[in-house]
Amino acid sequence: MKALQPGAWLRHSRSFQILLTSLLLLGILAGLLALQIAHSAYAAGNVQINAGGGAASPFIADTDFSGGRNGSGTTKAIDTSKVTNPAPQAVYQKDRIGNFTYTIPNLTAGASYTVRLHFAEIYWTAAGKRAFNVSINASQVLSNFDIFATAGGADIALIEPFSATASTTGTITIQFTTVKDNAQVNGLEVLGGTSPTPTATPSSMPTPTPTPTSGGPPNFGPNVFVFDTSMSASSIQSTLDSIYNQQQTNQFGTNRYAVLFKPGTYNVGINVGFYEQVLGLGFLPDNVVINGYINVNAGWNKGNATQNFWRGAENMKDIETSGSAMWAVAQAGPFRRMDVQGSLNLWDGGYSSGGFIADTAISGTVTSGSEQQWLSRDSQYGKWSGGVWNMVFVGVNGAPPQSFPNPPETVINQAPVVREKPFLYSDSSGNYHVFVPALRTNSQGTSWAGGSPAGTSLPISQFYIATPSDTAATINNALAQGQNLLFTPGVYQLNGTIQVTRANTVVLGLGLATLTAQNGVIPMTVADVDGVSIAGLLFDAGPVNSPVLLQIGPTGSSIDHSANPTLLSDVFFRIGGVGAAQATQTLVVNSNNVILDDLWLWRADHGTGVGWTVNPAINGLIVNGNNVTAYGLFVEHYQQYQVIWNGNGGSSNGWAAYKVGASVTSHEAWGVGSYCFFNVNPAVVADHSFEVPNTSGVKFHDLVTVSLGGVGTITHIINSTGGPSNSSTAVADLVSYP
Repeated sequence: MKALQPGAWLRHSRSFQILLTSLLLLGILAGLLALQIAHSAYAAGNVQINAGGGAASPFIADTDFSGGRNGSGTTKAIDTSKVTNPAPQAVYQKDRIGNFTYTIPNLTAGASYTVRLHFAEIYWTAAGKRAFNVSINASQVLSNFDIFATAGGADIALIEPFSATASTTGTITIQFTTVKDNAQVNGLEVLGGTSPTPTATPSSMPTPTPTPTSGGPPNFGPNVFVFDTSMSASSIQSTLDSIYNQQQTNQFGTNRYAVLFKPGTYNVGINVGFYEQVLGLGFLPDNVVINGYINVNAGWNKGNATQNFWRGAENMKDIETSGSAMWAVAQAGPFRRMDVQGSLNLWDGGYSSGGFIADTAISGTVTSGSEQQWLSRDSQYGKWSGGVWNMVFVGVNGAPPQSFPNPPETVINQAPVVREKPFLYSDSSGNYHVFVPALRTNSQGTSWAGGSPAGTSLPISQFYIATPSDTAATINNALAQGQNLLFTPGVYQLNGTIQVTRANTVVLGLGLATLTAQNGVIPMTVADVDGVSIAGLLFDAGPVNSPVLLQIGPTGSSIDHSANPTLLSDVFFRIGGVGAAQATQTLVVNSNNVILDDLWLWRADHGTGVGWTVNPAINGLIVNGNNVTAYGLFVEHYQQYQVIWNGNGGSSNGWAAYKVGASVTSHEAWGVGSYCFFNVNPAVVADHSFEVPNTSGVKFHDLVTVSLGGVGTITHIINSTGGPSNSSTAVADLVSYP
């Protein structure tokens, strides 16, 4: 398996009360997995799966699921006398339990199928111990289902049949959600498919509120402010100041805001606070001009910018009246598609730890100051000044020369494959659209320098505009009707999984829209389809453990998406900080060719709901897909491996921050780093930060490990090479491995 990756940072943690060692991948990670995992091949119109078990003819071994786990099973004989056409005994003796979803692929789009769900209560010996809900294609078909009570006892086979229509992408999705104990299924059959029928909206489903068909001004809700040049500068400034005064210190609050400027020139100054996104609505950045400043400072924290998270600025021209802008941010503070006429400071005089710039032109000098690490991609700089641990430049005109580790500049001349983030804009008639930029290969400089960028405009009428009151069922119904999604600012409490199954679906968040898992659900899954874009969202774990917060492709995904990859852009994840929370894994990428562009996966180390057993989370990112590329990947504080590139397992002396699986034959990474802070027990020693197979195709460039304040030890950088980082030598560098 292979990976290509510029710029990553990790923080790895030990099994102690505190959290740290982080992976912050600042360069490119491109992953090509040598082991191809074959997707299940089904006989036409005949899908039979042994849930949680191996093959038991004609049922195949468990596949096409996301979430959940194998149950304990049983060796007892199952009474099948009460059902017609039962499954083999072995099917009822195994089960999948928890919160999980099956996405059955390779069906005939629009065809009608019979779904037969096989159950047997093989754990509990009384009614009322287990209850769960089942939905098929987002329509609930079983509610508070109790296997024991329905079957009339334990170890008795039960079959529940339903009719379902395959989606336009040829899939049927079956979701199991726990109400009490664990949801369970023993086997699944999807039969038929010979009579295609039009898909009808289920009568029990809420109908989405239609978006304007004219493409005119949509209703973005109360937390989106749209400014135009007919408004006075003083009134606009008053609104901007009011939002900032509320959000300046509101690190774990629930308010979310998006500030949108229609094309024109504005004489205002913009301070950007927590959960605030400032966007220009022009097709090109220079269509919206700010004569003043766009600023993120750290005055609220005495100049310390290491907690300036969750905000962003996009798609504007900033003419700095002071000559120099300030964007003193840490993670989750993207600066995209901007044209800065002047210089840009990335710090505010104190500590700082960031950060990400993409598709941006800055005419003057970018000064990194105390920024420990930074990723710049496909941009144009007048000059760059500074560097602490690792500054990574990918496809940047005006980047400094390659010089790692002194000064610590890692330079990659071109981005091998990238798609810029979709963006909202309004045309000359005031109609709204979302532009989806085209795929670029071997790119350098901004996408808009030559005028109109390549891509596709989608009218706002093709989007369901979601609000925080929407349920997962409502959102899934909109998706089933072929709509894209635009999440307005707010916190969405999800009791079901949002299921993206259509190729080229756009899911775009405004104002750091936040999807929070309730009752252990998986907030979102994406089918193994082409060209899905997910951008501008924050995923929050809830108090009940979720198996994963976002899954791209079901287990066993194998389709080649190189011509039209799925994109995750400015997508952030959080476990804890706003309260006790837990998720076993955060992001699992099973599909091939996925592009990850500015991701922060964070197990909280401050805020509320923080502690070794209070916000448990095992792994951050798991990559199983081929040819996955990451730019600016930040992963922090997980309890075992921060990142597994097709691998699993532990270490005899702690956990490495970044593991490349033993079967991987080709993997390449640039500008990677890991740091530790073992403050509960500084005597803790980690063997190494990077654990990789010793094979010629696995290559690492420009690595650094850091012991923050000399608190804790990382003996080696990668395998048994490099280091140490400890109280005597805090920073250790390695130019290449092997």
